[in-house]
Amino acid sequence: MNVLGNLVFLLFGGFIIALGYVLGGILLCLTIIGIPFGLQCFKIAGGVIAPFGREVREKEPPGGVIAIILNIIWIILPGLELAIMHLFLAAAFGITIIGIPIALQHIKLIPLALLPFGREMRDRNTGQVYP
Repeated sequence: MNVLGNLVFLLFGGFIIALGYVLGGILLCLTIIGIPFGLQCFKIAGGVIAPFGREVREKEPPGGVIAIILNIIWIILPGLELAIMHLFLAAAFGITIIGIPIALQHIKLIPLALLPFGREMRDRNTGQVYP
């Protein structure tokens, strides 16, 4: 069921969103200062490629002061806009009954898009961490 959900998610905009995250990550990794932010873009892109069957959790142990500072910078630059984009897409898909599962996946991605440092994607069944 997860495979079918991921395929539908990709067909209805997930591929374009993931491509945007990957391109943003590549551009951020061109600078030394942007490398941590670029790596977070790649992590979010992996979550957007296959969100069904995964969940967003806080890391254990939490990231500490560095993660807080990087999250503040992330919110100021792209984070708030990305979270609003996922919220808008969730509202757009949630209007239709068929789009509700896709809307729930966008809602699940909002915390990762808003505060990516100190969070990770895990497989819901096995607990495997995705980079």
